Amino acid sequence: MKQQELMMVGRLGAPHGIRGWMKVNPFTEDREGIFEYRPWLVTRGGVQQEMKVLDWRRQNNGLIVRLEGVEDRDAAAAYTNCDISISADQLAELPEDEFYWRELIGCKVVNTQGYDMGTVSGVLETGANDVLEIKANPKDAFGKRERLVPFVPEQFILEVNKSDKLITVDWDPSF
Repeated sequence: MKQQELMMVGRLGAPHGIRGWMKVNPFTEDREGIFEYRPWLVTRGGVQQEMKVLDWRRQNNGLIVRLEGVEDRDAAAAYTNCDISISADQLAELPEDEFYWRELIGCKVVNTQGYDMGTVSGVLETGANDVLEIKANPKDAFGKRERLVPFVPEQFILEVNKSDKLITVDWDPSF
């Protein structure tokens, strides 16, 4: 059986009430969009299990959810801080010039002079603009271990080639 690629979309929070409801902290752009994905794959104690959303609603400034098999406060408490994932094939197909952040992880980054800056290891959300975390090559000529490049298209990010897993940047390698 082929291993499916997963996408983390949220985390379960503390119990809410005595009937098995619990808070949910979505990582989706539209907070309520997390409920459009089914089934949820919830990781608890290192074990992943498929769980069905029975009901959800807004509660003050947050969201709460009731999952199948979670009937009381004690059962809900056992899921506090458990990650919620979905199969990545549930995500919408994007046009060729758009991409999900997860698609950037592992891309090689070169600057306009052809200098190999390293490989994208993560994307930081800073509020003003997102930032690529680039793990430098072990024998980087500038002695860098990591570079942080603002993800500003056309200014610093010149091209993202998904098929070649290559990102071209206008960035000084000594930074």
